[in-house]
Amino acid sequence: MTKLILKRIYDKELPAGYRVLVDRLWPRGMSKVRAQLDLWAKQIAPSAELRKWFSHDPAKYPEFKNKYLDEINNNPYTEEFLNELKAALKTQDVLILYSAKDEEHNDAVVLMEYLNTKI
Repeated sequence: MTKLILKRIYDKELPAGYRVLVDRLWPRGMSKVRAQLDLWAKQIAPSAELRKWFSHDPAKYPEFKNKYLDEINNNPYTEEFLNELKAALKTQDVLILYSAKDEEHNDAVVLMEYLNTKI
């Protein structure tokens, strides 16, 4: 059975699978060759305004999560993104990749929770 896997793109050894970067900005210091992405889904990332407001402040995380879920639910790209992941999951694991240092309070964690309810 294939699965969704959440990983930090800077991890030394990433498991095999369909690699999806869900950050709006390219990860600092990461080459495209090293990233080996199958999809850069920057359209699903939080808006620039929301990202700047949040500024990776754990105290703002609960409110950020609600605002980001609203963005996902109202994003015209969401359906296409879900279909892309479902197609990839038919044959392999899908790695949801992000670059944030805080592994508990970031947009990829929110997105992963959302995806687990939809896929």
